[in-house]
Amino acid sequence: MKLTRRDFIKILAASQAAGLLAACNKNDGKALASQENMYEVPKFGNARILHITDVHGQLNPVYFREPNVNLGIGDAFGKLPHVVGEKLLAQLGYKPGSPEAYAFTYLDFENAARQYGKTGGFAHIKTVLDALREGAGGHQNTLTVDGGDLWQGSGTSLWTRGSDMVEGSNILGVDVMVGHWEFTYKEEEVLSNIGFFKGDFLGQNVRIMEDALFGDDYIKMTEKYDGRGLFDEDTGHPFKPYVIRKVGEARIAVIGQAFPRTSNANPQKYFFPDWSFNLREDEMQSLVEEIRENEKPDAVIVVSHNGMDVDLKMASRVVGIDAIFGGHTHDGMAKAVEISNPGGKTLVTNAGCSGKYVGVMDFDIKGGKVVDYRYKMLPILSNMIPADKETQAYIDKMRQTQYDDKIVESRAKDRYFNPDRVGKTYADILNEKLCTTEQTLYRRGNFMGTWDQVLVNALREEYSADFAFSAGVRWGTSVLAGDAITMEDLMTQTAMTYGETYVSDMTGAAIKDVMEGIAENLFQKDPYLQSGGDMLRIGGLDYSIDPNGEFGSRISDIRDDEGTPLDPKKTYQVAGWAQVDTIGSGRLMWDVAADYLRNQDELSLSKVNHPKVIGVKDNPGIADYDGELG
Repeated sequence: MKLTRRDFIKILAASQAAGLLAACNKNDGKALASQENMYEVPKFGNARILHITDVHGQLNPVYFREPNVNLGIGDAFGKLPHVVGEKLLAQLGYKPGSPEAYAFTYLDFENAARQYGKTGGFAHIKTVLDALREGAGGHQNTLTVDGGDLWQGSGTSLWTRGSDMVEGSNILGVDVMVGHWEFTYKEEEVLSNIGFFKGDFLGQNVRIMEDALFGDDYIKMTEKYDGRGLFDEDTGHPFKPYVIRKVGEARIAVIGQAFPRTSNANPQKYFFPDWSFNLREDEMQSLVEEIRENEKPDAVIVVSHNGMDVDLKMASRVVGIDAIFGGHTHDGMAKAVEISNPGGKTLVTNAGCSGKYVGVMDFDIKGGKVVDYRYKMLPILSNMIPADKETQAYIDKMRQTQYDDKIVESRAKDRYFNPDRVGKTYADILNEKLCTTEQTLYRRGNFMGTWDQVLVNALREEYSADFAFSAGVRWGTSVLAGDAITMEDLMTQTAMTYGETYVSDMTGAAIKDVMEGIAENLFQKDPYLQSGGDMLRIGGLDYSIDPNGEFGSRISDIRDDEGTPLDPKKTYQVAGWAQVDTIGSGRLMWDVAADYLRNQDELSLSKVNHPKVIGVKDNPGIADYDGELG
């Protein structure tokens, strides 16, 4: 039986969920007025947009620790989302120890996690979405959007090639989505999933490569999938650039923006050789103008995977967008940011990651335009929300699927297929306890996390390497100190379609060059030149970094764990995984790390390679840093 909104509210009241979240609107910048409970959002206006993003394959509730380092450089200094800890609480008006403090900061994470429990989970999100839809006067008055990175990030999403998440999003009622890690499956798999998805998959900034556009193989592939992947041959769009959706009596134009640097960040030639990606700001402006002129919508919104800083810049330059619902950088934005541009104002939001939040944007539309709004970001505290039974039943049944070679299709099937798992269910595999941990394991922040240290330690042991590299990706869940580390926990850190490991020879000079290049991608002052993600994680090396420095001069004082300076001319063995240009030939990262963890009776990290960070002592984007500040 479906849980009614009234039943839902009564359960929340019984859970003493009163006053857990504050209202946020354009006329209330500081203190936020409390409400009877966090999930009962009063109806405002006549169109409600519901927003999730960067779920990364997490169908069940998880722990996720927010960053204590999220530096804003240049014009981003001290501006959301680059404020952490107590300074963020003060800016938002939340109290230490509150559910909001747990949801939006890292503060007292272990104790708060024990108190408030895990976050997210599709069964719990479904309950909240249904209540929010009913509160808006019915499903017809709402639009649900997903900002991408939905199909990747778990064992089940890897083994089903993302189809488990497609079905999950259909159950949630997602109307529109965009992509990034979705494109790290084969083109055929992407097109198959799009056909299975009941909503619209959009991408105004994705184009078909010219050679592919006139190639027989590509045409045959799109024909096989009923034309999907060839939306407009004249413009070269593989996917719809936008869609008009009726929300109540309003006509809302929804434009899709995929991650613009997908071709640089992920292995194009192995997975999406026929598609190109770019920011395409000029095309965005032209499209907005065309939509405004020809479609006469009541509102224009963008569902984006640009990243928060890029969205903020685009909002200041592109005229005619009412709101950007962003993703990619996993920033949990408790309030919408208003950005002025020559045509008026654009709202910019981001709904975090791992299913931890649902963003709620209410528009008041009159006379063919948005005249007012209200915005809330609701943390999905799963202990306080009854799970939707049908959704949970789907998840449980899917996890009872047996692992077999017919499911695991890849370009390197001999490495990805594990015959020892045949006959076991996904749940059997994922529930394996590898060891316990003395420290809380997390991966989120500009620099090293404890999960990152586990991975680089495992790589160094596997290859007897001098040093090890692991990418500064932001996906992956947390494990509390004292808890068991399961195979599922590990897969949230490593599950991808190019998870091979490698070892190679590199000079000290080459190592520094790699570090400088990634630091430039992260700390470049122009958001349009950033690539998202965080600093390269390096095992066995300590170094100093000046985020405010210039390209080529940010990294200094590189030393090994014994304190010996890195020799620019010496050759070292460096292990790593998830190469973009050339795929490695070694064992898969999750198998390497699983063996490393199985050999630990209790994991205890004696050292974490936190870099020394220079020139940021007054930056509100860093607090309680475990390394040294210079």
